[in-house]
Amino acid sequence: MGKFVLKQTSTGFKFDLKAGNGEVIATSEVYTTEAACRNGIDSVRKCCEGGVEDQTVEGYETVKHPKFEVYTDKAGEYRFRLKARNGEIVAVSEGYKTKPSCLNGIESVKKNAPEAEIVAAE
Repeated sequence: MGKFVLKQTSTGFKFDLKAGNGEVIATSEVYTTEAACRNGIDSVRKCCEGGVEDQTVEGYETVKHPKFEVYTDKAGEYRFRLKARNGEIVAVSEGYKTKPSCLNGIESVKKNAPEAEIVAAE
């Protein structure tokens, strides 16, 4: 079972969504308050049912929000970002070497986020 790990940083609060094996699937921005960070977690739970917009293919079809956007970064790795209904980015992934691995990451968010408990970082 996945979990949201909530941690305080020097400038606020952030979360990591971790899969059952402890791997980080997605990470948030830094929020100014813990309450705002918890709202971000709620957004991930609500928005993870969104479609996938594959921006790595030419002439890709635009998907309405909420959605996962798949793209390549400057290093040529595949990444995804989860956007809420208002278009705000609520979570981002690490870089993946292959597109199938990136798509597996999205599936992992969809599977883990809805029931993931929130725990404080150790």
